[in-house]
Amino acid sequence: MAALDAVSITILLGALLVLTGILSSLVAMRFGAPLLFVFLLVGMLAGESGPGGIRFDDVRSTYIVGSIALALILFDGGLRTRFATFRNVLGPAVALATIGVVLTAGLTAPVAKFTLGLNWIEALLVGAVVASTDAAAVFFLLHARGLRLRPRVAATLEVESGSNDPFAVFLTIVLVQFLLIGEQTWQQVVLELARETIIGALLGWLGGRAIVFVLNHLGLPQGLHAPFVTTSALVVFAFTSALHGSGFLAVYLAGLIVGNRATRAHNTVIVFLDAVTWLAQIAMFVLLGLLVTPEHLIDTLLAALAVAVTLMVFARPVAVFLCLMPFPFPWREKAFISWVGLRGAVGIFLASIPLLVHLPKAEIYFNIAFVVVLASLLVQGWSIGWAARRLHVALPRHVHMPRRVELDLPGQLEQEIVGYPVSPNSPYLRRGLLPSWARPTLVVRDQKILSPPEANPVRPGDYVYLLAPPEKAQALDRFFVDMPPPARPDPLLLGDFFVTGEHTLGELADIYGLTVAEEEKGTTLADHFARHGRRVPRTGDTLPLGEIALVVHHVADGHIVSIGLRLAELEPDEKPLSRLQRLKQAWRKLWARLG
Repeated sequence: MAALDAVSITILLGALLVLTGILSSLVAMRFGAPLLFVFLLVGMLAGESGPGGIRFDDVRSTYIVGSIALALILFDGGLRTRFATFRNVLGPAVALATIGVVLTAGLTAPVAKFTLGLNWIEALLVGAVVASTDAAAVFFLLHARGLRLRPRVAATLEVESGSNDPFAVFLTIVLVQFLLIGEQTWQQVVLELARETIIGALLGWLGGRAIVFVLNHLGLPQGLHAPFVTTSALVVFAFTSALHGSGFLAVYLAGLIVGNRATRAHNTVIVFLDAVTWLAQIAMFVLLGLLVTPEHLIDTLLAALAVAVTLMVFARPVAVFLCLMPFPFPWREKAFISWVGLRGAVGIFLASIPLLVHLPKAEIYFNIAFVVVLASLLVQGWSIGWAARRLHVALPRHVHMPRRVELDLPGQLEQEIVGYPVSPNSPYLRRGLLPSWARPTLVVRDQKILSPPEANPVRPGDYVYLLAPPEKAQALDRFFVDMPPPARPDPLLLGDFFVTGEHTLGELADIYGLTVAEEEKGTTLADHFARHGRRVPRTGDTLPLGEIALVVHHVADGHIVSIGLRLAELEPDEKPLSRLQRLKQAWRKLWARLG
């Protein structure tokens, strides 16, 4: 019975720790503290040196939990990344994820060598452990702070943080092998890297296709789709790792493939993975906090702080500016990407590998990584919003996107139900604007369900549900944005129809039947103006786009916030029309486009 009681107490303590982490996140968000730091702090306070007094030194369990958590986080990151976004930033992101990791490790190593008295291989191992940005830290801090970054910057950061973990893991393992079994030739290292990359990419692609096939062709019971996808992601990760491939690369690619294919229960999977990745992160950070002994950090504290400062203000910026030199990034964007090289659980997780294989000086690596992560989360994590605003990388949030509800329809993949609250100043309510591919199906008013004819006319406060293709559901957001009309309406504007600057050329092409080059479909309207318009945009600037023209409606801090759509200017030899005729012509063309 004593053994059973011990198990029950262990479960109770574990559940209470996770619950404490969840509840403490509410306080952290109120004061703007990085949530991941809070979870680490909870683990440290619960450890043997804190008030909790829990003795924990199980490195193996921590490594297993960390592997599972990172695999799920990377899969979730791939699941949310569009192929168009991935392709647009593939060059800079891959450069940062490979060359950038090596440069960061190499530039950090001399400080580790001279402050800790290590040899060069050991110093390089310290650099490799802290060289990669952390997907969990980047994804969650950017999203938790509600920052709207310029699309190219946000995409580069997310793809880099999702793809540099495999290379950092490989570099760390190679250096650990150097220290354990002696020198290896560079030919062996290159061959091993090529093998891990090829196996990881192949099994990731096959695994993603297999998950899509099972979701769409096998009749899984309702409710099992999300657990199936989550478990399959772990199978892809573990199977690839067992074959000595890069499991982290494989699971990221599998998520990328699943997220860009039409699948059943897609929204259920997204919601489920949200909860699972949060829980996995909390468990991982709490365990890492339990594993550290605060008094042991004091011995190497000054050296660790020197490594952290070097990493943040020298190694990472130099690596970013060199890697992004071939790409057209302004210096402000490069500076921001340099500063948001957030370190998180990946660094501590990699530092647990030397502990796991009982490498000499393993505790030094772990303690250095822990202090570096704490410093990064506190300094960089707390200042991320300030840096984005100072460097003019954050876009103002003058327009609040509506709350969108997506519901899957079992038995088919072409349509889903998308729901929105109707705001007083939305283009849908003011002008009845909807694209031809969206069809209203029901309206909820005063807790009653009405058909569209019964609800006509729709009122502010109603909830409208429409049938739409899943891949176009997000494009409906702009029809339900609460955007007040301009003080001086332009009769040529298409129904006072305004969109935010972050919408893409491809989205407009879908609605208006415009011809846009495939490589430009992912370009935002704001970036399109930056390339072809005035260097500093002003309200009223116009840029032709096929049969319509883009008109800058609102500018804040040098960034385009909203854009109006109007008919393109008349050719010189065309007979001018009266204002009333032009207005009628605008309406006819608009409704012809919208079907």
